[in-house]
Amino acid sequence: MVDWNLAVATATRLVRPGPEVSREGARAVVSELRRHAKASEEHVRGFTRMQPDRPSESDTPVLVVDRPGWVRANVAGFRELLSPLLEKVQERRSGSPGGAVLGAVGGKVTGVEVGMLLSFLASRVLGQYETFAPATRELPGGADGSGRLLLVAPNIVHVERELEVDPHDFRLWVCLHEETHRTQFAAVPWLRDHIQGEIQSFLGETDMDPSTLLERLREAAQSLSGSRAQSAEGTEQTAETERAGIAELVQTPTQREILGRLTAVMSLLEGHADYVMDGVGPEVVPSVAEIREKFQKRRATGAGRLDQALRKLLGLDAKLRQYREGERFVRAVVEDLGMDGFNRVWTSPNTLPTKSEISRPADWVARMRS
Repeated sequence: MVDWNLAVATATRLVRPGPEVSREGARAVVSELRRHAKASEEHVRGFTRMQPDRPSESDTPVLVVDRPGWVRANVAGFRELLSPLLEKVQERRSGSPGGAVLGAVGGKVTGVEVGMLLSFLASRVLGQYETFAPATRELPGGADGSGRLLLVAPNIVHVERELEVDPHDFRLWVCLHEETHRTQFAAVPWLRDHIQGEIQSFLGETDMDPSTLLERLREAAQSLSGSRAQSAEGTEQTAETERAGIAELVQTPTQREILGRLTAVMSLLEGHADYVMDGVGPEVVPSVAEIREKFQKRRATGAGRLDQALRKLLGLDAKLRQYREGERFVRAVVEDLGMDGFNRVWTSPNTLPTKSEISRPADWVARMRS
């Protein structure tokens, strides 16, 4: 279904070169990012009052990578996560006439498409905690085969130059966000398995029957056409309708339920990381207010027309909403219940906020008090 080697080759060929940095300068950036990542552990754990439940999780490696390195890491993660779905497709194809030929051709096409998307993303990601990362020769995983923390050095340098902010402060600020993600999974032992279970349930619901998929695509196209017609007539649309796209509309009802839960937990994780990086910031990042102001403006207005179209297609606009809505949820709950009260969110899957509770934090607080 996907020629992963071709995806890597395509992405590394198309990805833009990073900013010009001397060899000595590059070494200094890498060294500083590693120091900041280590220092961030104590800052984040002290602020959040979250301590690793599994020592091996806190020992996951910090890898400072370039853009091709980020591509290779993510392809390895995709292969790991999507393997059950790809095996399901392979089984169906093996029993159909010409399945092997179609699979080979389709895999090449999909490999190029995946590579093109990764080349676009590879120049934009500053850092990433890879939750399901498998160990490879080039990019080792954690001591128990768990996650790893990636910091994309050329992108960090590019953004700090673009924003004209203090580079040392900006690098620590980025590390605080990513270290928060590592702390979340280190301190909450059930979190990884819960998310992986939800993703596998989502993939397991995927109907690979072409006629069923075609029918859903028709329904989706009619739904989108109807929405555009209503909009042209001046009829009000809900926020959910405006955000809907082909990918969401062709999902089964069960998949939409699962996606709602995944959206809620990802909003929580991203919003919590944003809240922590700004909460710790004033003590250790002197220019945090300037960095946040400029970074938010860049998020909102820094993209050209093509960039904006690709961001919408890839769902990156939805990810930015997750940051904002999740951060508002965390802030509201901490102001109401304090940090220890907020940390009840990590008790079990049942205490995670729902998608509606992310938008209405008071509802989650009321549920916890009942």
